Amino acid sequence: MLYGKILLQYLLSIAAIVSYHGDSYATPSAPASSALIKKGRETGLPIPRFVSLKTARARMRIGPAFEYAVKWLYQAPGLPLEITEEYGNWRQVRDSDGVSGWMHRSLLSGNRTAMIGPWLKEMTALRTQARQNSFAKAELEPRVRVLILSCTLSWCNVALDKDHISGFVEKSALWGVYPQEVVN
Repeated sequence: MLYGKILLQYLLSIAAIVSYHGDSYATPSAPASSALIKKGRETGLPIPRFVSLKTARARMRIGPAFEYAVKWLYQAPGLPLEITEEYGNWRQVRDSDGVSGWMHRSLLSGNRTAMIGPWLKEMTALRTQARQNSFAKAELEPRVRVLILSCTLSWCNVALDKDHISGFVEKSALWGVYPQEVVN
């Protein structure tokens, strides 16, 4: 009987440790509780989060000040970027290729855009409805930029800004939105 009580206490303590550590791995896109979401020290907004490039020319720097060297020059307004840190008026961002550096907040926009997955080997269908068997009105190549209108857990309603074409793309084919994120 004593052995059974000791074994039960041991198993309960293991279960408590596993459940405690399981919560520590929660991601911002699927938090175990709202207290675990990391917030930016300057804005209080979630970190990480996606934004887009506001300007036609934007310099990514190696550090959070104008005195730091330019690492990359972007000439792609609407390019989706992921903010991974904040420091004063500077945001550490990462692009779809994994290049990371610092940009002044004035270069970034809260407008949500995405990119057809650069990792994809084939084109992605732009569908008339958020269903796999709905009509494909266009085929989009990897790296094509789209404006996000809204997203459910599985699909995003997107628009191609230049051509005024809109439709639905499976969320798993996009870089610029998190898997569990809902965009309204």
